[in-house]
Amino acid sequence: MRALGSGVRMDATGSGSAGSDWTDQENDLLVADYFAMLGEEMAGRGYVKAHHRRAIVEQTGRSEGSVERKYMNVSAVLIKLGLPRIRGYAPNDHAQFRGLSAAIDRYLSANEAVLEPDVAVPEFDEAYSPFVEAPVLHPKPGPIQEPIERLACKFDPAARDASNRALGKKGEVFVLEQERRRLIAAGRADLVHDLRWVADLDGDGAGYDIRSFDTATGDERLIEVKSTYGESTMPFFVTRNEESLSLERPKEFRLYRVFDLAIRPRIFKIQPPLRKSLHLAACRT
Repeated sequence: MRALGSGVRMDATGSGSAGSDWTDQENDLLVADYFAMLGEEMAGRGYVKAHHRRAIVEQTGRSEGSVERKYMNVSAVLIKLGLPRIRGYAPNDHAQFRGLSAAIDRYLSANEAVLEPDVAVPEFDEAYSPFVEAPVLHPKPGPIQEPIERLACKFDPAARDASNRALGKKGEVFVLEQERRRLIAAGRADLVHDLRWVADLDGDGAGYDIRSFDTATGDERLIEVKSTYGESTMPFFVTRNEESLSLERPKEFRLYRVFDLAIRPRIFKIQPPLRKSLHLAACRT
């Protein structure tokens, strides 16, 4: 896999004290360490969070609690950028992000491979089911802090996911495998040989990526796959062709949203009409 970037070591122990703002150097150190841990997690290698945390404490003079909260702040920013995050550090949205966002900006600008991680989709046993309920659609998405909003504009996650062909193919392969398992589990192995990866064999113009089947009736199921390395609430693009097909063939059309693809991929489904489950807005050109 591509490296997520090397760590940064301060030449001397930091002089951070409780209540004082983190310096640029301290933020850069912690952000690099967070991505080093994330790289280990995405590669399936073991590591000890406490060892990393204590190293930051030693180099900055900050308390363990302060360092722990700062890692959680990084998770909060990465969610808004559509990037994977460390599972053990739940996002903390209640913080000031200006200095930290600037450090993440510097890191991503210097380590562009982080934005499109070259990782294999994790393998799971036959008992694993990735299907989950779709997130609740809120009438109006909540505001995000201005430093994070600037980062999200600069590293536009929806546009990045849409243009990442490797990500798209990984998501489609993952869905193909889940459809194969679903058909077999339902006693419809007779339909498996008719599964078709339309996007790969025929191109992108069909308005859907995979032809599968309803296990009860054998009717076609036309699946459009939208994938992200980020979390379930990340925005994504729907083309006019895809929306038109969903309106023309609502019984057959399904949108599968694959998320957290690098670490623990899951899927939620959306049935037409798409506007009932999604905030659809025209893209600015």
